[in-house]
Amino acid sequence: MEVNFYGKNDELTGLGSGLADTTAGLRLKYEVTRQFVPYIGVEWSSKFGKTADYARAAGESKHETRFVADLSIRF
Repeated sequence: MEVNFYGKNDELTGLGSGLADTTAGLRLKYEVTRQFVPYIGVEWSSKFGKTADYARAAGESKHETRFVADLSIRF
C-alpha cells in the first residue's frame, strides 16, 4: 500500500496539498524455480481533495483499477 501527502498545491503537476492519493494492490506469484517467478495482480488507486479536482478538470477519473503481470528472473 502506498499513501502520498503533499505540503502545498501545485496545479502544474496536478497535486493538491494534504492527502493526495493512495494505491493498494494484491499480487499472486508462482515460483516455478528460484530463478523464474511470474506473477499477476490487481492495483486500486484513488485521488483525494484538490488532487481529485485537478484530475477531474483534466478529464481523468479519480478512481482507477489496473491489472498487472510481470516476470522476475534471477541470475
